[in-house]
Parts: sequence; structure tokens; C-alpha cells
Amino acid sequence: MHATDTTQESPSMQENSAKQDWFEVCAKSDLVPDSGICALINQRQVAIYYSKRLDEVFAIGNYDPIGKANVLSRGIIGSIGEHTVIASPLYKQHFDLRTGECIDSPEHSVPVYEVRMQGDRVEIKV
Repeated sequence: MHATDTTQESPSMQENSAKQDWFEVCAKSDLVPDSGICALINQRQVAIYYSKRLDEVFAIGNYDPIGKANVLSRGIIGSIGEHTVIASPLYKQHFDLRTGECIDSPEHSVPVYEVRMQGDRVEIKV
């Protein structure tokens, strides 16, 4: 499920949300607790995480706008105050998994995708 494409999402791709669809990605049991995977969904790299503590699945864009690489799926999940975050493996900036905002540099953010469960199946809206 790891995508190797290194293209960056353009702002127009991120903002073009007029037509969004749900995509089945995997079974929840396929996700490693407190770790990430990357899936290529509708030509977008999406980083997907399962927080065991919260029993919740999150999905954000895989592109790190500070490190300029598709690596966020390899980050470390954690928390800062009330924020559930992923720490980028490159320069360790923290991105809020609910809002996409970079806690350390609020001028940066990543797209956040809706997640829903259909039984044991994880679906992402892109």
C-alpha cells in the first residue's frame, strides 16, 4: 500500500473538492497501531494512521510542505496538549491530525481527509 510517486499536490488539486468520493482503502486490522501507511487514492498520496489510544483512524496528505517530500506516513504519532499530531520524520514539525495545521509553523498545513468505517473496512473521502 506504499506509494512511491513523489509528486506534490498542487493547491488547485487540494481546493478542487467539488466532487469527492469515498474510497475503500483497507481493513482496520491491516493498520499497525500508532503507525502510518501511505495509500494512493484518486492520484493523491494519503497518509493513514490508527491511534490505538483513541481507537480512531486519521488521514492527511502525505506531502510534508516543510521538508518538501512525501514522508508523513512515516512520522511518529503523538500528542501536544490537546492536539493529536504526527511528527514529520524529516525536520520533526508536528501536524495536527484533525486540522492539518503545523503546530510549529502555523503558516504551513496539510490536507485532512474524512475517514469512516464500514464494518472493519476503512474508507477515505477524497
